Amino acid sequence: MSKKRPLVIGIAGGSCSGKTSVTHAIYDVFREHSVVVIEQDYYYKNQSHLTFEERLKTNYDHPLAFDNDLLLEHINTLLQRQAIDKPVYDYVNHTRADEVIHVDPKDVIILEGILVLEDKRLRDLMDIKLFVDTDSDLRIIRRIERDIKERGRTIDSVIEQYLTAVRPMHNLFIEPTKRYADVIIPEGGENEVAIDLMVTKIKTILETTTIV
Repeated sequence: MSKKRPLVIGIAGGSCSGKTSVTHAIYDVFREHSVVVIEQDYYYKNQSHLTFEERLKTNYDHPLAFDNDLLLEHINTLLQRQAIDKPVYDYVNHTRADEVIHVDPKDVIILEGILVLEDKRLRDLMDIKLFVDTDSDLRIIRRIERDIKERGRTIDSVIEQYLTAVRPMHNLFIEPTKRYADVIIPEGGENEVAIDLMVTKIKTILETTTIV
C-alpha cells in the first residue's frame, strides 16, 4: 500500500541558538506520527586521512566542513521509505567514528543544523524551513558550557575558536540563510507561542499531504 511522502522540516540557526530545543519540542508532539531527527553535525566530513594536528585546523562552521552529498543521499533514501546508517562524529579525535546509527524511515524527518538552509539541494527537499534566532552573547555562553562538558574542550580553546571561526562564519554563512526561512523563531525553545503555531501548521500539512 502506498504511503504519504514523509514531511521534511529544516531547522537552522547559529551555534547553540536553541535549535535542539525547538527540535525536541516538535519531536515530542509528533512522536505518535513517527519522527526521525537527522543532525547535520553528524555529517562532518571524514578526516581519518589527516594527521591529528591537521584535523585541529578544521573550520567546523564553514559549509565545506560538511559532507552534504552523503546527507542529501540519506534524506532522499528516507524519503523513499528506506533505512539508512547515520554516521557518528568523534569530536575528541576530530574525525568520523567507526560506529553508525541505524535509522528507519519515518513519517516526519527533522533536519537540524547550523547550515541546513545554506545548501539549495537540501532546501528543495524541505516542506517547512525554520530559523532559530538567538542573541550572540547567550549563544557563546551555551557553547562554552557544551564544549567543555560534552566535547572535552578547554575554555580558552572554545573562546579562541569562537572569535576566529564561529563568529565570522556565522556572520558570513549562517545569518544570511535567515532569508530562506518560512518562519524565524526568536529565543528557540523558550518561544512557546512560535512553537505552538508551527505545531498547528505541521498538523495541517500531515493531514493534507498527498499519497505517493
